[in-house]
Amino acid sequence: MTTATRQEVLGLYRRIFRLARKWQASSGQMEDTIKEKEYILNEARTLFQKNKNLTDADLIKQCIDECTARIEIGLHYQIPYPRPIHLPPMGLTPLRGRGLRSQEKLRKLSKPIYLKSHDEVS
Repeated sequence: MTTATRQEVLGLYRRIFRLARKWQASSGQMEDTIKEKEYILNEARTLFQKNKNLTDADLIKQCIDECTARIEIGLHYQIPYPRPIHLPPMGLTPLRGRGLRSQEKLRKLSKPIYLKSHDEVS
């Protein structure tokens, strides 16, 4: 990891923690705010710990893009949780038989960048 990339990653980490410190739930209730702050912090810690040993520049760039997208989406929609995605038709059929291999491929292709690591962690 280059020095510039390291600084960018650490800057994102600090930005997330500042965001969590100032976060207010859209419902306005204190219990929801506390839950959402804890979710933001736990999610950030988990993903940064999971990816701390990455050395491939393309994977690091993809993780940085995902982090930035999740921050921007969270701020825009005022929810810290990942937004649902719209799968292609038949995207949620059970994976049985040979005919559904294409469905699995479509499912992977339709996943937006801000959800790439969500299934791995959750």
